[in-house]
Amino acid sequence: MQKTLVMVLSLGLFHYAVAQQNFTMSGYISDGSNGEDLIGATVYIEEIQGGTVTNVYGFYSLTLPAGTYEVKYQYIGFQDQVRIIKLDKDLKLDIEMPVADQELEAVVVTAEAEDVNVSSIEMSTVELDVKTITKLPAFAGEVDIIKSIQLLPGVSTVGEGASGFNVRGGGVGQNLILLDEAPVYQSSHLFGFFSVFNPDAVKDVKLYKGGIPAKYGGRLSSILDIRMKEGNKKSYDVSGGVGTIFSRLAVEGPVVKDKASFIVAGRRSYIDVLAAPFTDLLDDGAGLFFYDLTAKANVDIDDKNRLFLSGYFGRDVFKFDANQGFDWGNQTATLRWNHLFSDRFFSNFTGFYSNYDYAFAFGENDLDKFEWRSRIKTYNFKPEFTYFLNASNEVTFGADVLLYEFLPAEAEGVSNGEVTNISLDKKQALEASVYLANDHKVTDKLSAQYGLRLSHFNYLGPGAVYSYGESTPGQRRPLIGIEQSEDWETIQTYTNLEPRLGFKFQLSPVSSLKASYNRMNQYIHLISNTAASLPIDVWQPSTNNISPQQGNQVALGYFRNFKGNMFETSAEVYYKWNENQVDYIDGADIFINSFLEGDLLSGRGRAYGLELYAKKSQGRLTGWISYTLGKSELRVNGINYLNDFTNRTGEWYPTRFDQRHNLTLTTNYQLNKRISLSSVFTYISGTPTTFPTDRMSIQGYVIPVLDNVRNNVRIPDYHRWDLSATIDNVWRGKTRRNGKVRSGSDYLVISIYNLYGRENPFAIYFSQGINRQPMNLPVETGATQTAILGTILPSVSYNFKF
Repeated sequence: MQKTLVMVLSLGLFHYAVAQQNFTMSGYISDGSNGEDLIGATVYIEEIQGGTVTNVYGFYSLTLPAGTYEVKYQYIGFQDQVRIIKLDKDLKLDIEMPVADQELEAVVVTAEAEDVNVSSIEMSTVELDVKTITKLPAFAGEVDIIKSIQLLPGVSTVGEGASGFNVRGGGVGQNLILLDEAPVYQSSHLFGFFSVFNPDAVKDVKLYKGGIPAKYGGRLSSILDIRMKEGNKKSYDVSGGVGTIFSRLAVEGPVVKDKASFIVAGRRSYIDVLAAPFTDLLDDGAGLFFYDLTAKANVDIDDKNRLFLSGYFGRDVFKFDANQGFDWGNQTATLRWNHLFSDRFFSNFTGFYSNYDYAFAFGENDLDKFEWRSRIKTYNFKPEFTYFLNASNEVTFGADVLLYEFLPAEAEGVSNGEVTNISLDKKQALEASVYLANDHKVTDKLSAQYGLRLSHFNYLGPGAVYSYGESTPGQRRPLIGIEQSEDWETIQTYTNLEPRLGFKFQLSPVSSLKASYNRMNQYIHLISNTAASLPIDVWQPSTNNISPQQGNQVALGYFRNFKGNMFETSAEVYYKWNENQVDYIDGADIFINSFLEGDLLSGRGRAYGLELYAKKSQGRLTGWISYTLGKSELRVNGINYLNDFTNRTGEWYPTRFDQRHNLTLTTNYQLNKRISLSSVFTYISGTPTTFPTDRMSIQGYVIPVLDNVRNNVRIPDYHRWDLSATIDNVWRGKTRRNGKVRSGSDYLVISIYNLYGRENPFAIYFSQGINRQPMNLPVETGATQTAILGTILPSVSYNFKF
């Protein structure tokens, strides 16, 4: 009897173990037309009413109990794929998604899952695909990634000709811009009118404004993650365009079909070439142009290993003649290795190099001239791991090691043949971090994303180490000592914990409530006293005198879709509080100043606001409207201290990029199968600037007086309306190759930038009249308002692919 009972229990336990045995299905999801991995494709399991999405490499993994499942693979713009899977062992299942035949009435403007804004745990995150971006009106008719994200809530610019962008009241230098994981320090060509990213080589654009995952760090305000195409693995394609300002060309194709591919894309402006026959201003070596080259190659070594190599090389040249002018440029290189340790354990190892250098020179000959050059280099190694624990938990962990090399100034002046070297010491620093995070589906309605990042910064020799004493707040600190450090000697270290937390509560199938908190630390600083970054701004590491910036942000959002996800709406509120924000004493010298650290001030910052967003993603008429109500302020002792002349305790004042209202209305109307019309209207409140509060006249010259105020007035509001028309298949989309007819496509873009010729103000300055003033009368002064572009700008560009 006892033996029988033991046998029955053993059989029962064996049956229970088999019944509870889990197996894993995993694989890559790709575009069936060209083999490109699809980021964020949905894998939905009907039986569990849930599933997962692919990562940035198109990989997915799901671990489930043994059984039979109906698996639906979905991605907007592609035909759904359904598989009946008998899961009685681990399965490797790669899926190629056929492109859907779009009907005119079902046009969509996104490549995300239909309800991703509601179902995903991510908030304060926006993602744009290049197909959406190409439909938007743009300056000179050219597709621009940076300009496109400025149409989204919480993202703005201080005006035309301004490099970079501002996110939720943060500065331009507080955004980390990644191109295939390599940082890009200057994101603009031609002083902000075009971005450095060639749309022909870009696959995915994702901006994190808040709720930033633990794998990212190093900046306070945002992460812009741009992923390049891998190249067509099935056939050769040539695409490009000819525009008013520049032309571009891209070539992609398989090295080994379905196994290895490449893409090479280049652009070059030709204002100088077109203008040369009509002016002598471009003689003697003068020039105004930019160029860039983007390249990538990849190979599937086997089922478990994939290798990627990519790079970017770009430059702007603005020469008055052969000896005088500006130039600046980025260079990046990224090597990545994907390795599958198992069907549930995905890894990626990345090494990258980034260099941004910038220079200018003045002087007509070698006997009288001035030359200056600066740069920042970054070397990085980053191992990342993802363990798909089960259908409810996805664990990520990894590390990040960056070596910075700073060259603040390599400068030389020559006067009457006498050379004076005024270069500044090179600087270097090491930044390292480790992180651990989990995406956790707690219940059918509640999901959480939590993690912790530990960052460490080491400011290293060689070079001079300066020590400063105390001073009256707002005045230059006195130098009290200089020491020389050895190569790789530790001068100052900082270590910080960065918790991250987010959750989503599914209120209904079409609505959810989300909240997030993140802390970020920024160890390098953009030293600039202008509203927007300039090519000659200097990057500076945290030192023994400059503490790292630290930012905290909380956000709460409500997300709701209507009419089968045709309409998406959201409302988010956020609050940010920052420490160790950099500002400057009045009259600070930030250019080639060995004692710059004595001119810097440290204070507190805060920003808060409301973001509203509504989007229509299906039908003939698509588009979105976004509105941001925001405020961004600083409080620094020694600035804006009003009547507190004893302690000089600063009061809150608006940042230079504080904008109360930001409204954009973006629409696209599909007139027929070939023609679409687009419109973008933008309205932004005027940014603050500092006006004199009084003046003195000495011997007929007016001297402005500032009463310890900062950003006390605002320039007029900014608004602009752009229109464009896109005509597809101008040549009916047929090309001939080797005697065979092959499908191709082309389109013509006709655009009008600044439709009603608004002279949007960029800056306002005061000057004294040049006329002789009568005795005993006050000297006349006047204000001058400057606009970068104050006229209508029509343009035409032709784009093709075959």
